[in-house]
Amino acid sequence: MNEYTIGQVVFSKSGRDKGRPFIVIKVDKQYLYLVDGSLRKLEKPKKKKNIHVQKTHDIIDHIKKNIEEGKKITDSDIKKALKKYYPSSNKKD
Repeated sequence: MNEYTIGQVVFSKSGRDKGRPFIVIKVDKQYLYLVDGSLRKLEKPKKKKNIHVQKTHDIIDHIKKNIEEGKKITDSDIKKALKKYYPSSNKKD
């Protein structure tokens, strides 16, 4: 069984949101609750089966820690954390 964790970055493999990065905020058996801060906000996360997401090994530590400690996180925290996963227009790092 694939193991997922809170704060982990995943990419959608199917549906209208295919290719979008999300952060896992809750794991419930084979379902993951995903947010991206814009389309899917914290108050209405996307419930998706884990077979429909592409796992990454990236975990956003401060978000994971805050969720596990019950601290408040905002949609802008999520958006900032996911910023580097969006293809940018000719931006050189």
